Formats: sequence, C-alpha cells, structure tokens
Amino acid sequence: MIHFEDLRPDVEMWFGPLTVSAEDIVRFARQYDPQPFHLSDEGARDTIFGSLAASGWHTAALTMKMMIGDPNQRVASLGSPGFDDLRWRRPVYPGDTLRVRLRCIDTKPSQSRPSMGIARFQVETLNQNDDVVMSFISIAMIARRPGN
Repeated sequence: MIHFEDLRPDVEMWFGPLTVSAEDIVRFARQYDPQPFHLSDEGARDTIFGSLAASGWHTAALTMKMMIGDPNQRVASLGSPGFDDLRWRRPVYPGDTLRVRLRCIDTKPSQSRPSMGIARFQVETLNQNDDVVMSFISIAMIARRPGN
C-alpha cells in the first residue's frame, strides 16, 4: 500500500494496460453519453472522429478503473475534493490499449486531520502509441501510514 509518506514530487507510477472494445464504447455511450459518434461507425463517419470513438467520460472512468483497481500498486486513497485542468487530447478508438502515468506534483500534510495529507498528481492516459489521450491534475486525500 502506498501511503502519504511514500509520496514526494516526481514520484511516478504506471497503471494498466487496458484494451478498449467497440462493445464497451457503445455500452457506456448508450447509458451515459449517447452522442452519435459514440454509438456507431455510421454515426461518426461525417464527424472529426471518422469512426466510432469513446466518450471522454468513458476514458475518464477507465482511467480511474486502472488507477484504483491495480492490486499491486494500491494508493491509500481517502477520496478527492476534485481535479483541475481536464483535457481530452485525442480520441480513443476500439482496440486502443490504454495506460496511465501518475506523477506526484506536490504534497502537503493536513493541518486539521493528522491521519492524512493532500497530494496533487499529474495524470496522463496514453494509448499504445504513447499519445496522451487525456490529462488532468488530481487532488487526492491520502492516508498516512499508521503510527505516524
């Protein structure tokens, strides 16, 4: 488990990979973002995407799944008050394989809750070509190691 004390600026962690299927893209879009370019190749044909593309919110959900679901690299997360500067930089297409790079920007012990600290991370989701498809700054509440 990675605790607040393990973090310092420039600590980097990688998560994934995860391959995105057309079925997953359409399933997510039907439920949460039913725009034509997220539902079918035909609906995307005359758009900037040219073919079926994942919703940016789907990309964000997959990013969280990779970061939180990695049993070998669990962060002692206590939640988040939010994030800054979310950008969808490139489309995610069926068959793309995504990975997440998390780099600690800074840390600050909590003054009001000594059992935790706040860390800010630069989060980048990359495809199989190492193109950044999404980025944001995550603000996370991280547990301190017991006894500290």
